Amino acid sequence: MTARSFSLTSDSIAKLTWIIAIPASVGMLFNTAFNFIDTLCAGWLGTDSLAALSVSFALYFMLIAVGSGLSQGATALIANALGADHPEDARRIFGQSLLFATVAGFLLSVIGLLAAPKIFTLLGAEGNYLQETLHYMNVILLGGVFFILTMAINSALTAQGLTSIYRNFLIAGCLANAALNPLLMWGLCGLPALGVSGIALATVLVQIGGCFYLWQSLKRGKGFEVPHLRDFTPDFKILGQIAEQGIPAALNMMTIALGVFVITWFVKQFGKEAIAAVGIATRIEQIALLPVIGLGTAVLSIVGQNHGAGLTARVREAWRLNILWGVGLMCVGSLLVWLFGKGLMSVFTQDPNVIQNGVNYLFAEVFTLPAYPILFVTVFMMQGLKRPTYGLWMGLYRQIVAPIIVMHILVFSCHWGLWGVWWGFSIVTWSAALFALFWGWNAVRER
Repeated sequence: MTARSFSLTSDSIAKLTWIIAIPASVGMLFNTAFNFIDTLCAGWLGTDSLAALSVSFALYFMLIAVGSGLSQGATALIANALGADHPEDARRIFGQSLLFATVAGFLLSVIGLLAAPKIFTLLGAEGNYLQETLHYMNVILLGGVFFILTMAINSALTAQGLTSIYRNFLIAGCLANAALNPLLMWGLCGLPALGVSGIALATVLVQIGGCFYLWQSLKRGKGFEVPHLRDFTPDFKILGQIAEQGIPAALNMMTIALGVFVITWFVKQFGKEAIAAVGIATRIEQIALLPVIGLGTAVLSIVGQNHGAGLTARVREAWRLNILWGVGLMCVGSLLVWLFGKGLMSVFTQDPNVIQNGVNYLFAEVFTLPAYPILFVTVFMMQGLKRPTYGLWMGLYRQIVAPIIVMHILVFSCHWGLWGVWWGFSIVTWSAALFALFWGWNAVRER
C-alpha cells in the first residue's frame, strides 16, 4: 500500500485504524516470535543461558527504549509537519532524527559495556550465570546503534501511516534469526560454536539488514522525500525539538526497563527458576498484547497528522474508539492466556518449578490485560499531541514508585511470596489505567 492509498486527515477513523494497526500487529507478532526463538534456543543451551536472557532483558530494553522513544518523538513531529502540509520541515526533522539516533546509539553502547557487570551482579547473577549474561549482552551492546537507527528510519514511515514495510522487515528478520541462531550458537556448517553469544550476534545481524531494507524502501516510496545531505548538518533548534519530544518518550520506555529491574529484584528472592519463569511468561504476555500495540501505533499516526491539521474532533474519535476496541480485544486475550498459558510455558522448558511460577504469573495477568489498552492508547495519543511528559510521569508511577511500595507490602509485610509480585503488578497496572482514563478524558474534552 502506498502513501497515496489513504488520507489520515479525511478517511474514516475506523478504516484508518485497521489499515495501520493490522500490519503493525502482524509485524509485532513476528518480533515476538523472534524473541520466542531466542528464548527457545537459550533453553536448549541450559537454564543458565535461559536465565541470562531473562536478566539481560532490562538492560537490553533500555537500548530499545531509547530507539522507541526517539522514534515516537520523531513520528509525532514528522506527522504534525505532514498534517500541516509542510513536507520540507518533515524531511529536515527526519534527517536530524537520524543524526540524533547515531550519536545516542554509540553513547549507549559505551555506557552499557562499562556498567553491565555491576548491573547484572546487583541482579543476582554470579559464576557461570554471570558469564553467560555478559557474553550475550556485550554483543548486543556492540551493535546497539543499529537497533536505534532501524527504529529512527521507521519513524518516517509510521508518520505516513505506512506500517506494512516495517512488518515485512520483522517477518523477514524473524525467519533470518531462526536460521542464524543454530548456525551461530552450535557452530554448524563449519562456523565456530558461539553459544549464547551466537544468539546475540544473530540479532545484531538482523538489525543491520533492517537498516538497509527500510532505507531503500523509504527511498523508493512516493509519499516522502529522503533527507538531502544538508539535512544532516546539525540544526540545534530541530535537535532541541526532537529531544523535547523524544527524551520524555524514551524515559517513559526506560521506566519499563527500570520496572523490570524492580520486579527482578523482588523475584530474585525466590531463585533463578522464578527469574526464568518471568522471562518466558512475559513473552507469552507480549503475544496477547500485540493488538494493543497495533492500536497504539495507529493512534500515534492518526492523532499526529490530525493535530497538525487542527482536526480536533478526529483526535477525540481516535482515542475513544481505540480504547473501546482495545479493551474488547484484551478480554479475548485474557481468555486465551487462561486456556493455553501452561501449554506455552511447557514449550520453552521442562523444569516444573519454572512452569508453575510462569503459570501463576499468567493467571494474575488474565485479570490485568484489559487495563493495557487504556494506558497504551492514551500515552500514544498524548505523544501525537506533542505532550510526551504525560507518558513519562505515568511510567514513573506504574513501573517504579508504585511497584516498589505495593510489592514490598505484599511480599514482605503480608508474606504473599511470589504471589505478592504477581498481584502487586496487577493492582498497580489497574490504578495507572484509571489515572490514564481520567487524564485522557480531560485532554480530549479540552479540544
